[in-house]
Amino acid sequence: HFPLLFQFDPDNTGYISTEKFRSLLQRHGSELDPHKLEVLLALADSNSEGRICYQDFVNLMSNKRSNSFRQAILQGNRRLCSKALLEETGLSLSQRLIRHVAYETLPREIDRKWYYDSYTCCPPPWFMITITIVAFFLYNGVVLDRFVLQVTHPLYLKNALLYHPQLRAQAWRYLTYIFMHAGIEHLGLNVVLQLLVGVPLEMVHGAARISFVYVAGVVAGSLAVSVADMTAPVVGSSGGVYALVSAHLANIVMNWSGMKCQFKLLRMAVALICMSFEFGRAVWLRFHPSAYPPCPHPSFMAHLGGVMVGITIGVVILRNYEQRLQDQTLWWIFLSIYLIFVLFAIFWNIFAYSLLDLKLPPPP
Repeated sequence: HFPLLFQFDPDNTGYISTEKFRSLLQRHGSELDPHKLEVLLALADSNSEGRICYQDFVNLMSNKRSNSFRQAILQGNRRLCSKALLEETGLSLSQRLIRHVAYETLPREIDRKWYYDSYTCCPPPWFMITITIVAFFLYNGVVLDRFVLQVTHPLYLKNALLYHPQLRAQAWRYLTYIFMHAGIEHLGLNVVLQLLVGVPLEMVHGAARISFVYVAGVVAGSLAVSVADMTAPVVGSSGGVYALVSAHLANIVMNWSGMKCQFKLLRMAVALICMSFEFGRAVWLRFHPSAYPPCPHPSFMAHLGGVMVGITIGVVILRNYEQRLQDQTLWWIFLSIYLIFVLFAIFWNIFAYSLLDLKLPPPP
């Protein structure tokens, strides 16, 4: 179709008129995927300048979405010609799964159709699955040669992965603590939330974006503990999990009318109850007297660090589906705030512990 476009643009301006563009679609529309044809028709209908950019056409056919293309689609009265994606019948099991994921995560019908038409499951959502599998096997196979990690056991801190204030100079612990959990119920809830929320989000937004939100929540969680709860260790992947879940819930609230996921109010309530229960348990455990003093219980501040990342950086990433984050002002603002916090926490860890008269737990 590209040579035909050049025939409609003899002056090589990079644009063709909407009338010529529509006639081209009518002539060759049967050769296009139906959802791409529909988006192209919507592009022609909503364009107020009477012309279509050739690069926008190329972006669509090559499964790329630029800001100019998205703005052209969304401006004016956007008209979708055919029925909603939810009403289509005769879909295979994999197609119904992809459609379900689209309605779970995207608030606009045109974005759902775009995602449904372009998703190929290549690559699969490997990041969240890998993190979950590694956490489960490390948790069950490495820790004290026991099936569960009990924080009431005096040796639970003798592990090279969890964060401990006396060993804060070992930088890897600010990340690897996610593979250790304070009991089987702690592991179970985090695994469920990672799979139910993280995998669909990764299917839509890709491993790069979701892993960034997850890792940013993990780092913010351990640094928040090192600043606000300086005498406590940290275990569990709640920082990353809460970053993803809070970003997803905030995205649903911000786009409430457009979200068409089933039982969205009930699902939000269940997610909030589960998160509140796990957070309440962490708070209770932190202040509950240790059975083996001076062996302290883990901190709950990592949960709050993850939530803060989710409702700032995470919301921007999930809201700007398939757009270049480098062009988003709000993205740069939140990223700058996050980097400032990280630098502040690093200097805090270097100087504050020696200046403050703290009674840290003995090294494991």
